[in-house]
Amino acid sequence: MDKLESFIIENFKIDKKVLDYALKCENNVKDKFDEIDKITEYNQLKVLKAMQKNKLSEAHFAATTGYGYNDLGRDTLEQIYADIFHAEAGLVRPQIISGTHALSVALAGNLRPGDEILSPVGVPYDTLQGVIGIRPEKGSLAEYGITYKQVDLLSDGSFDFEGIKNAITEKTKLVTIQRSKGYEWRESLPIEKTAELIKFIKSIKPEVICMVDNCYCEFVDYIEPTDVGADLAVGSLIKNPGGGLAPIGGYIVGKNEYVENAAVRLTSPGLGKEVGATLGINSLLIQGLFNAPQVVNGSLKGAVFLANIFEGLGFNVIPTSNEKRADIVQALELKSAENVIAFCQGIQKGAPVDSFVTPEPWDMPGYDCPVIMAAGAFVQGSSIELSADAPVKPPYNVFMQGGLSWHHAKIGIIIGLQNMVDKGLVKL
Repeated sequence: MDKLESFIIENFKIDKKVLDYALKCENNVKDKFDEIDKITEYNQLKVLKAMQKNKLSEAHFAATTGYGYNDLGRDTLEQIYADIFHAEAGLVRPQIISGTHALSVALAGNLRPGDEILSPVGVPYDTLQGVIGIRPEKGSLAEYGITYKQVDLLSDGSFDFEGIKNAITEKTKLVTIQRSKGYEWRESLPIEKTAELIKFIKSIKPEVICMVDNCYCEFVDYIEPTDVGADLAVGSLIKNPGGGLAPIGGYIVGKNEYVENAAVRLTSPGLGKEVGATLGINSLLIQGLFNAPQVVNGSLKGAVFLANIFEGLGFNVIPTSNEKRADIVQALELKSAENVIAFCQGIQKGAPVDSFVTPEPWDMPGYDCPVIMAAGAFVQGSSIELSADAPVKPPYNVFMQGGLSWHHAKIGIIIGLQNMVDKGLVKL
C-alpha cells in the first residue's frame, strides 16, 4: 500500500476494499480522461486568446460603485465572453443572481404580450416553470399574456420533429432549449444535437429567437450553442464559467439586439448595459473564467468516475462512463430513498465546508416534493463545486455535479460510496 492509499484509509475512514474498487474504476476510465484533457486544453487556450485580444490589464480589476458608469472591467469582461462564445454581445453581471434569473431576464426582455414560447425538449427545469407560468406564480410571463407550448421528446429521447413543426405558428416568438437534463431521466443535449434542432427550427421560421439554457454545459465540448446558430445562450456564473471563484452572477450572450433587450429588462429602459456597478468583484469573475476550463475538467472526470463505479454495482446511469458528455451532471437511478439519502449524505461528508452537517430532505421552494441537497460549498448554491441533489420520490434518481478539482471530486465520491457501504445498502 502506498503513502496516498494509507492516507486516504486512515484519514477518511475508507475500507481497503472500497478504495481498491474505486481505484479499479479510475483505471477503467483513463482513456476517457485523456479525451477530456484535450477539450480542456482547447478551451483554456480559447479563454486565454480572448483575454489577450481584449488587452486585459490590472486596471480592469478596479471597483466601481453607485451607477457603475464607465466600468471598464465590466465592459471588457462582457466582450471577452462575447469573443469566447463567438457572439455579437455579452451581458455578464453580478446583479444576475442565478441561472433562472438570467433566463427570466432574457425571456422577459425579448417577449411581449401575445407572443408564445415553445420548448421542443419537454418541460423545462422546475424553477423556470414558475417564471413561464407553467406552474402559477406571481409575476410570471403568463400574467403578461405570454403563452407557452411544449413538445415532448419521443420515448427514445429523440426530437419529435413533426410535432415541433406543427407547434410553430405565427405567435411563436422564442424557442427555449434546455441542454442539461435537470431532474429528467434523459440524455443531456450534446452540441451536435443542439445544432440539429436549431437548424430545423430556423428552416421553419428563420426569425424565431432560439435561446439555449446552457447551464452546466460550458467548456464541456469544443464549441458552444452560439457557434451553431443559437441567438442567445444563457447561464450562471456559480456553475461552469465562474470557475468556483465567482461569488454570484450570470451571463447572456448572443445577437446584439437580443442581449440589449435583456439588459434593458435587467436595469431600466433607456439605461441598458450602461449601468451596473461591479463593487470590486471583477477580478473574481475574470480569474474564475480563466480557471473555468480546468475546473470543468475536474467535474467531468468526477462524473465519469462516478458513472463507472455505479455501473459496476448494477445501477442505471445517464450518461454511461464511455458516452460523450454534454454537461457536468451525472444521473444515477438509486432505486430507494435510503440509497439517495445515504449517497448525498456521503457527498456532504467529503466537502471542505460543512462536512459535519447531515443533509435531510426538505420542502424546498419551487419543487413539488421533498428535495435533498448536499453542497458543502465556498459559495452558497454553487453547483460547480462538488454537490449532489435529488427529489426524494420514485424512481429515486440522484444528480451529482461539480468538483473544483478532480482529486476532490474523487475523494468525495469515494466517501459517498463508503457511506452507502457502511449502511449496508451496497455490497462490493
